[in-house]
Amino acid sequence: MDLARALDEYLGYLAVERGASPNTVEAYGRDLARYVSWLSERGVTEPEGVDRAAVEAHVASLWDAGLAASSVERAVSAVKGFHRFMVAEQICEAHPTADLPLPRRPERLPDVLSREQAQALLDQPFPPTAAGLRDRAMLEVLYGCGLRASELVGLDLRDLALDEELLRVMGKGSKERLVPVVGTARDVLGSYLEGARGELASVRRPTPAVFLNQRGGRISRQSVHAIVGLWGRVAGIEGLHPHTLRHSFATHMLEGGADLRSVQEILGHADISTTQLYTHLDRAHVREVYLSAHPRARLRADL
Repeated sequence: MDLARALDEYLGYLAVERGASPNTVEAYGRDLARYVSWLSERGVTEPEGVDRAAVEAHVASLWDAGLAASSVERAVSAVKGFHRFMVAEQICEAHPTADLPLPRRPERLPDVLSREQAQALLDQPFPPTAAGLRDRAMLEVLYGCGLRASELVGLDLRDLALDEELLRVMGKGSKERLVPVVGTARDVLGSYLEGARGELASVRRPTPAVFLNQRGGRISRQSVHAIVGLWGRVAGIEGLHPHTLRHSFATHMLEGGADLRSVQEILGHADISTTQLYTHLDRAHVREVYLSAHPRARLRADL
């Protein structure tokens, strides 16, 4: 059986026996069709003719073509699965990808606001309408509590304990955590609940959601993204994303002296290594403080 026919069988296996979604089968099909075509151009059409060097050369060609790290990772995963299937089905004995590692995604530091930008965003004048008060409350909670957009959208009234200055948040994997809500975030959220939310609420279709749209239903993630982007542009911040406010919360907490474990707990990170990414930003801040504060930091010795 040649590689092209084996590929057809593998895609059928993914769809029927593994129950993979049509999108997954389509994506794997594209990746593997490119792989089989690449091998064929080099005279390799049979499974037994594929060796480790050929696989690694193909992966190198993906990087050379300028594919994103996530696309290369998916392609490598598809190739590994394809060869594992051929060995399991006794189409061939060779398994050239048995210990082939998935490519590491390059570490990318998250975008964050400066303290001045955060202040400009949150202190700008919002219209005294129900929607304006809601928008301000959402921005304050995103930045003041470090929530994901999906967590903000999922907040229900029963999750609020403003007297105790706490929110109950449902994070990834349906894991609950308690998050402090203090200062302006608590005050602005309380003001929104006392008046604006009631104006937005629908009597005919009540909902326990904290943040409501203009029709009285739970606001959507797409609307949160649009609202954050809108008020960012008004404040002179292009491309503002809800996750930027979460990143800014974490960075500013660490800059202010919060310990890493506390920030990890508030953000709901399962692995502290995820939270440690923000320490790179914190170190950059410490360096700038040092350069601006130490009298000899910017001097050069005349040697």
